[in-house]
Amino acid sequence: MSESDFADLRGKQFERADLTGARFSKVSLNEASFQSCELYRVVMRGVEILDTTIDGEIQGLVINGVDVAPLVEAELDRRDPDRRKFRPTDSQGFREAWDLNERLWASTVERARRLPPELLHESVDGEWSFIQTLRHLAFATESWVGRCVLGDPSPWHPLSLPWDQMEPRPGVPHDRDARPSLDEALALRRQAMAMMRRVVDALTDEQLDGRTKPLVGPGWPDEGESFAVRECLLVVLNEEWCHRMYAERDLAVLEARA
Repeated sequence: MSESDFADLRGKQFERADLTGARFSKVSLNEASFQSCELYRVVMRGVEILDTTIDGEIQGLVINGVDVAPLVEAELDRRDPDRRKFRPTDSQGFREAWDLNERLWASTVERARRLPPELLHESVDGEWSFIQTLRHLAFATESWVGRCVLGDPSPWHPLSLPWDQMEPRPGVPHDRDARPSLDEALALRRQAMAMMRRVVDALTDEQLDGRTKPLVGPGWPDEGESFAVRECLLVVLNEEWCHRMYAERDLAVLEARA
């Protein structure tokens, strides 16, 4: 088929679009960009993939008959053995993981402090700035530890930052454009980290295997939901690990700009 046989949708932007069940046949997606997209149970046949980068949570990705997700996980663990420690199985493991997390983030924050303050508000390739990352991690801890584990119906600070695609929810802050200083963002961050510290220091294996009480009042996660305590704490550890890796990646770019 010639180019004239294709509908010209080059450069179009699709935001908050539901394409569930859509069918793409003889479609060019060259140089396309996907951000914060869901690709559950997607089937691709006869595709050509070249020089493509995928970052995200990957499970059950079968390429030419091979589930590559476990291979990717194993390689990531091989590259950085500390990564395994962020998937603890008992209460002592959670304490050790949080000890390590505090040390790793202290190093990352020290790296950020060496940059001009204005660069800490800069986005790299459309991602959150360093300041926004700190604000989001506070939100994650407040939500999964403060709200879920400790039962505070409204644990959020006004500067806490949910993910960009969250629909407005009563009582949940969402000021993406706020520009607090690094010290202001760190004060918020330390408060949330101290909350996690108190929980893991007192954690027992029995508590770890328990469930949270159903959530009360509007917010995130949703009212009435209940979770395994283990799941809540693992969500926080995963957020901490992933966003520090993203921050380190982007700090390298910002250092080149400085």
